[in-house]
Amino acid sequence: MDDDLCLLPADEQGWILDRLAALQQVIDPQDIEQALLDQPPARPERACVLTRQIMLWVVLAMGLLTHLPIRQVFKACRRLHHGEGSPHRSSLCVARRRLGIAPVRQLFERTVQLLATEETPGAFYKGLRLMILDGTRFLVPDSAANAVAFGYPSGGRGDSAFPQVRKLSLVEAGTHAEVAFALKGLREEESSEKAMAPALLRHLRPGMLLLWDRGFFSYRLWQRATGTGAHVLARVSAHLVLRPVQTLCDGSYLAYLYPNEGCRQRHERGLLVRVIRYTHDDPRRVGCGEEHVLLTSLLDAEA
Repeated sequence: MDDDLCLLPADEQGWILDRLAALQQVIDPQDIEQALLDQPPARPERACVLTRQIMLWVVLAMGLLTHLPIRQVFKACRRLHHGEGSPHRSSLCVARRRLGIAPVRQLFERTVQLLATEETPGAFYKGLRLMILDGTRFLVPDSAANAVAFGYPSGGRGDSAFPQVRKLSLVEAGTHAEVAFALKGLREEESSEKAMAPALLRHLRPGMLLLWDRGFFSYRLWQRATGTGAHVLARVSAHLVLRPVQTLCDGSYLAYLYPNEGCRQRHERGLLVRVIRYTHDDPRRVGCGEEHVLLTSLLDAEA
């Protein structure tokens, strides 16, 4: 490629062009077109350089060129259009809002796929694909609109300096491929990771083993997760009432999980689970000498 065909400084051409070229290798342009067809605009489109197709590519490029403002991202995307003027930042922002989130969501669902093979380190356990629920928070710009939409987390010294948004992802172990995710503002009702989890469980499939930490456990989530045909391995509180009904050869035992004490007394709505209790003696690890409890839907100790 000739240098005079690029709008960027020579020292930045290589890595920026390579990253955008790699993006086109991952995302099929036909999927871009289909995502836009599946989500028609809310109002008739007018003649404009900033078409929905161009803006969808710009939004994708913004995820790679996070250090650049939107106008510079646009220039990077249109690098081969020599002599083309760049729209004003406000025009790009309006076009981005006009695009909306629906085509981006549709493209995500068409593009994202599981990546691990049985040879991928850390991705499988005895033929079961390992999946993980992973949560994090992101800062968003400190604006009045973001404060209303997302809210500020509170702490011992008062509110945070920036509004924050919580993200919970269903991730493939080994590759860290994000299969699905949910976003919630901290001000929204049911914005805890536990409350957000049900939206992700529908993406589980038979042949998967979902690993989750103690904060995610509940009777209802267990029921939803295993109802997909996937298996679950969960860390739970050592104080959870789990009365043995059968001891297995490896020292684990079978028990019934109940939604409440009343159902336990009446033996109603019980879910059969396998309980694994253990301690470890490594002082460098958290919980040395304490009892840890795992629940799993894998009931066969030998298998």
